[in-house]
Amino acid sequence: MYQKTTLDNGLRLVTANMPHTHSVCIGIFVGVGSRYETESEAGISHFIEHLCFKGTQQRPTAREISEAIEGVGGILNGGTDKELTVYWCKVAQSHFPLALDVLTDMLLHSRFDPPEIEKERRVIIEEIKMGKDSPSQWVNILIDDLLWPNHPLGRDVAGSKESVSAITGDRMLGYLQSQYLPGNSVVAVAGNIQHDEVLAAVSQALGDWTSQPERPGCLAYKPELAQRLQVETRDIEQAHLCLALPGLSLLHPRRFTVDLLNIILGGGMSSRLFAEIRDKLGLAYSIQSYAEHFLDSGSVTVYAGVEPKNLKTAIKAILEQLAKLKEQVPETELSKAKELSKGRLLLRMEDSRNVAGWVGGQEVLSERILSVDQVISIIEAITAEELKQLARELMVGSQLRLAVVGPVVSSESLEELLKL
Repeated sequence: MYQKTTLDNGLRLVTANMPHTHSVCIGIFVGVGSRYETESEAGISHFIEHLCFKGTQQRPTAREISEAIEGVGGILNGGTDKELTVYWCKVAQSHFPLALDVLTDMLLHSRFDPPEIEKERRVIIEEIKMGKDSPSQWVNILIDDLLWPNHPLGRDVAGSKESVSAITGDRMLGYLQSQYLPGNSVVAVAGNIQHDEVLAAVSQALGDWTSQPERPGCLAYKPELAQRLQVETRDIEQAHLCLALPGLSLLHPRRFTVDLLNIILGGGMSSRLFAEIRDKLGLAYSIQSYAEHFLDSGSVTVYAGVEPKNLKTAIKAILEQLAKLKEQVPETELSKAKELSKGRLLLRMEDSRNVAGWVGGQEVLSERILSVDQVISIIEAITAEELKQLARELMVGSQLRLAVVGPVVSSESLEELLKL
């Protein structure tokens, strides 16, 4: 499915040939995110990612960068998460050299112009305010704080207004020099390309990127339960809730079992939560669950938006579905969940951006790339008994966390509901 070469400076190149496509996607994955930040520099990874789009020596303005790619019909974007940062570009195959030039220019030669830093600081603070003004987004940030208390994993990736206001240009450049290293990065390319040709181009563009023997690591997570409930009272129409439990890490051998369990619970319109909470009881328009996996931790979270007077009823109904997972997983339901999981994976792999993300993300985080066929084999082998056993291990009442944003008067009675 892919070919890999490590350059002399430690940079890893992974390519996936997709001969039937007209596009090519390049992703540059850097193994740094918000969990690598101290509290005083919270949001610095995200800030740096924004500034890399704001001008380089060759293309001094943000408009020149975007026009270079949009002028050939391409897409340019980036993203910062808790454990990685990615810059990606998707273009027609003939424009691969341009896309590589723009991305490497941004990565190595961004200007970090002081006036641009101040403008982008204001932009990011507006982004933080926007997230806080969206109850469905904010409740997900509150639940992270309950899942990973007193740890960078529990913070908003964008940081806070206070931390972003205090980050200086010099501090950003120091962070960049210590974390943006070839030995900590992966270039992933997917599309109608040949590995040797891409290797020659990447070697020329990034072969002189210098590395350092060591870089600052991240704070390991030690399980801690500081608080189970967080309620933020707001005068809005709905009560938004996140009900969560600790899950499994990215490297755990049973992480795919968690993912399958999550599909049965709240993945899609045929899931138990959707069928019960929305279709049968009519309690919510939006109800879903998701599983997250980090290098040394994970979570399973249920989100719903409900009528405030129905909040307790909805929480009880969700907990009933969690409890039932420990007791019964019919073979027909297991088979459907497997087919949904495999089908969604195969559909994603038709797009060059998703394929670049598949190989690049795995390589930078785990240094091991599972093929689609390997993952499908793992999914196929999971049994109903394994699902129930894992549900019994994870779905423990004492580990439940609940975050609510909405017109909630009293929170005392909510904590009494957190039982399984």
